[in-house]
Amino acid sequence: MSALRRPPLPQSLIDQARAYGAGDATPAEPRNAATVILLRDGSPGLEVYLLRRQTSMAFAGGMCVFPGGGVDPRDFSEDVAWAGPSVDEWATTLGCEPALARALVCAAVRETFEESGVLLAGTSPESVVEDTTGEGWEADRVALETRELSMTDFLVRRGLVLRTDLLGAWSGWLTPVFEPRRYRTWFFVAMLPGSQVTRDVSSESSSVTWMQPLAAVAAVEAGDMMMMPPTFLTCLDVGQHANAEAAHQAASGRTVEIFTPEIVSTGEGFVLSTPPAYEALLDAR
Repeated sequence: MSALRRPPLPQSLIDQARAYGAGDATPAEPRNAATVILLRDGSPGLEVYLLRRQTSMAFAGGMCVFPGGGVDPRDFSEDVAWAGPSVDEWATTLGCEPALARALVCAAVRETFEESGVLLAGTSPESVVEDTTGEGWEADRVALETRELSMTDFLVRRGLVLRTDLLGAWSGWLTPVFEPRRYRTWFFVAMLPGSQVTRDVSSESSSVTWMQPLAAVAAVEAGDMMMMPPTFLTCLDVGQHANAEAAHQAASGRTVEIFTPEIVSTGEGFVLSTPPAYEALLDAR
């Protein structure tokens, strides 16, 4: 059984959750966010791209995460050239209204470029940028990261089409009500496109790595790596697939239902709840 499945919760956290449950504290308003599980086939097999967040970060400091972040108000723009499923189709898949679906997909592509240098866009609906390592691309990436440039302006100026067909929806998580910073996060998958390469560029990370997802799970269980439960469980889930194509195909037909962990009693103590879909995978560890 996974050591992370039922981690003991400190009494202070239990008391904090009870205060929210009793109405003595007001939950923070969640911020909508998107994160992308980048996939590739490395020499040892299927790998995912992980960033270790700076320990100074207010949220998930020191944790290993996938590229991602909060939705920018400008991600709602309708001026972006769009390839792939329609906004309405994405809304059905993501379980949200069309305007938010558009923003989430845009945020997923933007954050992936900001935090890995990988861009899911091309000059036509059938093409993808082959190289984003030049000085001009880096200047635009930094401008996006600092919010000096919007994703729409970036794509329009370069004549690029957002390749939403390169994304697949995977899952959704909402931070528990007792956390001071809360995110409603949609998880996507995408294969490393064309001949692009990832780069250690994000100012929010202290290191990056490509790693087999089940090796990452084992590292967390051994105490050699830290992950929040959604990242850990996603690695466990993705790691059930033989290669990048199989993992990406597994997203086909999925619809997202947001899961909010809650504190529950096991009779031996209090733990965070786990989505039912992951129970069998955890029991097999």
